[in-house]
Amino acid sequence: MMSKAIVLSEKDNVATALDELKESEEVTIRNGEDRVIKILQDIPFGHKFATRNIELGEEILKYGEVIAKATVSIKEGAHVHVHNVESLRGRGDLVSQEE
Repeated sequence: MMSKAIVLSEKDNVATALDELKESEEVTIRNGEDRVIKILQDIPFGHKFATRNIELGEEILKYGEVIAKATVSIKEGAHVHVHNVESLRGRGDLVSQEE
């Protein structure tokens, strides 16, 4: 059976949807071992969802790297996108603050 989501690094706390995922659907992810995650809301193809509960202010890890910070607590299976994270990549406004 073809997987409907992919985890790119064992460090990641998000997975990427390889298909349109529907609320209440159960998706198996492989992150060292197979785990089943219940999707809490519709997830568009290519978007991320949490593979575990993520606390407010916690770093979002994808590719084994920090890509963003949670702006609210995010439950396992929830959509992870601009409504609940602040990107830390490609932000010219952050570069100017560091200088």
